[in-house]
Amino acid sequence: MRLTSEFWVSALVRRINGSGAFAALGHKGAAEAGAIFIKFRNADGSYDLFGPAPQMVYDETKPDERQFTLLQSAVAEAEADAALDKQKRWDRDLWVVEIEEYRGERSALFPLARD
Repeated sequence: MRLTSEFWVSALVRRINGSGAFAALGHKGAAEAGAIFIKFRNADGSYDLFGPAPQMVYDETKPDERQFTLLQSAVAEAEADAALDKQKRWDRDLWVVEIEEYRGERSALFPLARD
C-alpha cells in the first residue's frame, strides 16, 4: 500500500530537520495523492528541482515506492519557482518541499529514477 503524500512529505521534512539541515513545506497539496516536487538548494546557491518520475520507470516489483527525476539542475531560484508555478497552474494539488543545507546523499532521502 502506498503512503499518502501528506505522510510521505511529513516524514521527509522530519528526517531532514532531524539531520541538522532544513526542510520546509513550500506548498501543501492533496493529502491522499498529490504529486510531490522537491526544490533543493545547492551549496553554491543554485537550485535543483525534482519531480515525480514518469510511470514507465517504476520497478514492477516495487510499484508503491515513489521515485523522482531531476527536472532542472543548477538553476536560479526564480527559474525553479517559475517551473513550479507552471506546474501549479496545471495541478493545484501538488506538494513542494524546499530543502537547504543538506550535505548527505540525495538518494538516501528520496529514490531517484534511473535514466
